[in-house]
Amino acid sequence: MEFNVSKQAVVAIVPAAGIGARMQADKPKQYLLLGEQSILAHTLDTLLSHPQVDQVIVALHPEDQFFASLTQAKHPKLITVIGGGQRADSVLAAMNQCADNAWAMVHDAARPCLTHSDIDKLLAAREQFPQGAILASPVRDTMKRASTDGVIDHTVCREQLWHALTPQLFPAAKLRQNLLNGLANGATITDEASAMEWAGEHPGLVSGRSDNIKVTHPDDLALAQLFLSQIHNK
Repeated sequence: MEFNVSKQAVVAIVPAAGIGARMQADKPKQYLLLGEQSILAHTLDTLLSHPQVDQVIVALHPEDQFFASLTQAKHPKLITVIGGGQRADSVLAAMNQCADNAWAMVHDAARPCLTHSDIDKLLAAREQFPQGAILASPVRDTMKRASTDGVIDHTVCREQLWHALTPQLFPAAKLRQNLLNGLANGATITDEASAMEWAGEHPGLVSGRSDNIKVTHPDDLALAQLFLSQIHNK
């Protein structure tokens, strides 16, 4: 019998327990304003409004004082959990509310420029990549490897190099187990794909939009605002 991924639930997981120290702001970066609402609010709007996303789980800092004031906090598709000190801990906390036979679609709280079309591409890729896949963007710039004293050591060939983006989409049971095992064995887990790679899986790469940026530094805010205005005006 053919495996029908379209009948499995899709649960979007948003780790939002970080404090965003690099933004040098008076609140976690996901709550900084981007136009008329916060970065996180824009992110949640895209996920909550997608017809194939069945549930959104947001992992929050235990002392979060901002989330409850968001309009999106009352959405019937959305639930919250208390996150952990690291991204993987927050994702695992959210996955405790996710059925094993679902697809877990993990997306950065600070990537507000995600589009429905990129979610569509990622979900459609389940047929080609039943092991899971991530949105990614091919590296276009010349890449340099630095030495410890801050000078160029050598140029890195950019062929077959990709920038990892989010969402990252995996069968929930496998992702949960690989995260748990990886953490227990001291693996370096920087994103969900790295947990799958540690376990010997080879996630697929789905070419996503390059404007799906992560707001990390103060000057990213203006760029994200520009991208959002272009997305909404199309």
